[in-house]
Amino acid sequence: MTHHMNLYNYSFNLIKNGYKTIDMRLNDEKRQTTKIGDTIEFTNTQTNEIIKCLVTNLYRYSSFTELYKNHNKFSIGYLNNENVNPDDKFAYYSKANIDKYGVLGIEINLLS
Repeated sequence: MTHHMNLYNYSFNLIKNGYKTIDMRLNDEKRQTTKIGDTIEFTNTQTNEIIKCLVTNLYRYSSFTELYKNHNKFSIGYLNNENVNPDDKFAYYSKANIDKYGVLGIEINLLS
């Protein structure tokens, strides 16, 4: 199955350049259909460029705090000079929705 997801330019380029290997999402109804072996087509919201990735693993957690504790900062898209803060995700998702659905770490490999 192929899933279509949008990414802001910064995260898109981290995945495209091999730095970010885990995409973090709300585990809502749409994401609950994601399976290992599926393909994700990420669209850059700024440029409309598309990259394709293979889903290699799925990690389900009750919160982004839990997800951040279980994965190194580089795999989730932070660089050496950046502070890791799970509260960053509140810019994208409400606490009510995080509590309702939980979160999903989608481990990916870029396809050529």
